[in-house]
Parts: sequence; C-alpha cells; structure tokens
Amino acid sequence: MGKGGGCVPSKKKLPVATTIAASSASGKEEEDNLPESTPPTTTNDTAAADEAVTTIPSGPLRNLKLFIVFYSMYGHVEALAWRMKRGADSVAGVEAELFRVPETLPEEVLVKMRAPSKDDSIPVIGSPEDLAGGDGFLFGFPTRYGCMAAQMKAFFDSTGQLWREQKLAGKPAGFFVSTGTQGGGQETTAWTAITQLAHHGMLFVPIGYTFGAGMFKMDSIRGGSPYGAGVFAGDGTREPSELELALAEHQGKYMAAIVKRLAPH
Repeated sequence: MGKGGGCVPSKKKLPVATTIAASSASGKEEEDNLPESTPPTTTNDTAAADEAVTTIPSGPLRNLKLFIVFYSMYGHVEALAWRMKRGADSVAGVEAELFRVPETLPEEVLVKMRAPSKDDSIPVIGSPEDLAGGDGFLFGFPTRYGCMAAQMKAFFDSTGQLWREQKLAGKPAGFFVSTGTQGGGQETTAWTAITQLAHHGMLFVPIGYTFGAGMFKMDSIRGGSPYGAGVFAGDGTREPSELELALAEHQGKYMAAIVKRLAPH
C-alpha cells in the first residue's frame, strides 16, 4: 500500500475543527447530513447557480483566492503545499491560502503510527462551505491503495450542500499527491479523484508537461506526473527532493495563472 510519509515535524498540535453539518436550503428542519437522495437544484435554483457562475462582479478589483487544501499525515504533502503557495504568490493578483482538512483518526492511533504534531500556523478548514470563497483549488493527499486517503474523502463527502447549490461549478482545481513506492499510485490517486470534481462541475487542470525538462529527468527518483506534483515518501523517512519541490512550486504558479485567465473581467 502506498503511504504518505514524514517530512519536518512541528512542535505543536492543531486542534481538529468540527465540521458544520449542511442544512436544507428549503427552510425545512436542519439535519446532520444532506440525504443522498436529495437532487441538485433545479428550475429557479439552477438559474441562480448559472448566474453565480457567469455574473461579472462589479466594484474594486480584489486578489483572486487560490485555496491549497490538503491532508498530510507525516509532512510530505505539506512540504509540497508550502512550495505551491510560494509559486502561486509570485503571480500578481492571486493570493494562495493553506488549509488542512480535519483529522479523522483518534489521537492514540496517530501516536501509535508515529505521526508528528501538525503545524498550527496552517488552519483546519472550518466548514466545507468555506470552499465557496475560493476562485481555484489545489487539493493534496497521500494515497491509500491508489485512491485519496480517507481523511480527504471524508471532507469531500461533507460538501453535499455545496454540490446541491452548485457553488463550485466552473471553478478550476488540481491535485498533488504522496505515495510510499514508485508503483504506489502517483497517477491513479489523482485520476480517481477527478470524480469528486466532475460531480461538482469543477474544471480539472493537470500540469501536463509544462514543467519542461524536469519532467523527463531519469537520473534520480522523482514523484509527480502530468496529473500533478507528487513525492515519494518511502518508509516515511525520505524527504521531498528539490526537484519534487520545484515541480510543486511550478504547479502553484501554473494554477494561479489559470485562475487569473478564467476569472471574470
């Protein structure tokens, strides 16, 4: 099984934020979770969603928001996230923000797995509805049998209200991953995650081979693929190479440029 692995542990532990349950837009009594049978908005609601996607905002210009939302058990994905932010912040008019998704494992289990404490300078995203404030997204996660880790899947599973209101439709998003081995799912982990974007109507933005010669280097181990940046964690002690980090920085800059290109003018 490919696993995300350790990078630089921090000194403090960030309390896990409580996910806010979605409520019904129809004014009915609130429920803890949106029923799976609830259809997406239709008729007038659909028209409102279309307007939200196409309406050109008026008023003073603002920095576009690129949300880098990730789960990192040992720190490898987090290391990529920091370099992505550096790349994105180098693009004028775009501001990158880092968020963690909530942890789902009990503390005693994390201790047994020797997971380091989380860096408390990166906030846990308070609610799935907070995603609506982003103009573009980069989602990062370690692999579990070629798919995203359960913590990230649990977060996507909690975005039902956003799906019902189509708040993320038309917004660009990309992925970055961590695997334990070279055959652990650098491509399939991103590929299988595309379904989450498709149901929200989001636009998947791969990096292709825009990194140039760095995508073709064969003289050292390198994570990443045309789907997005990546890192090999090994047994958890291998740290990201400079080439892997440079690819992540490139993806952040590339995605920021795409966000600007797709933003209403």
